[in-house]
Amino acid sequence: MAKIGIVYYSMYGATYELARAIADGVEKDGGEVALRRVADPLLPEQVKASDGVREAIADQEEVPEASVDELLEFDGIIFGGPTRYGASVAQLQNFFDQTGAHWQNGSLVGKTAGFFTGAGTIHGGHESTILGMSTFAWHQGMLIVPAGYAIASELMSTRSGGGPYGPTQLGDGSGLTDDERAVAVAYGQHFSQITERVA
Repeated sequence: MAKIGIVYYSMYGATYELARAIADGVEKDGGEVALRRVADPLLPEQVKASDGVREAIADQEEVPEASVDELLEFDGIIFGGPTRYGASVAQLQNFFDQTGAHWQNGSLVGKTAGFFTGAGTIHGGHESTILGMSTFAWHQGMLIVPAGYAIASELMSTRSGGGPYGPTQLGDGSGLTDDERAVAVAYGQHFSQITERVA
């Protein structure tokens, strides 16, 4: 049984919802999953106390904080966070930047990696964000598991989120669409299956 870590950052809770759907797919395949939220030392306190953010933080309190040392315990890791201006958010990048010792020691070499994101508009940077995040896996020597187009028929018809690079969502505050959820669950299942073979 593969142990999959899902390491994510979510300010308003939309990315958290997508992470949970991916986790459902991992569990559907029989894999062991560990949701981990990236801490946010960068967000000003007045923003954390604002409407929407405060509730999202409270909703995620039961999710343990991500630790770079815990990455070693996972057979595969799926990273996610919202896009800002077509790129990964600073909080997730800050987490990546703390893994220098793993890079130096080759600790993550051969582990599977996947990525997911969301943006406020369908053309707001879904693909560029995942492509940008994936450079982390290349430098660490990880094996990237893309969604491709074969894992879910919804990938060919969705008008909201989801693509061959990984699960995405149109984070407009309305929650996951049926297509986005189906793609996320199918990806979690697919990632678990591939990781099981590699591990």
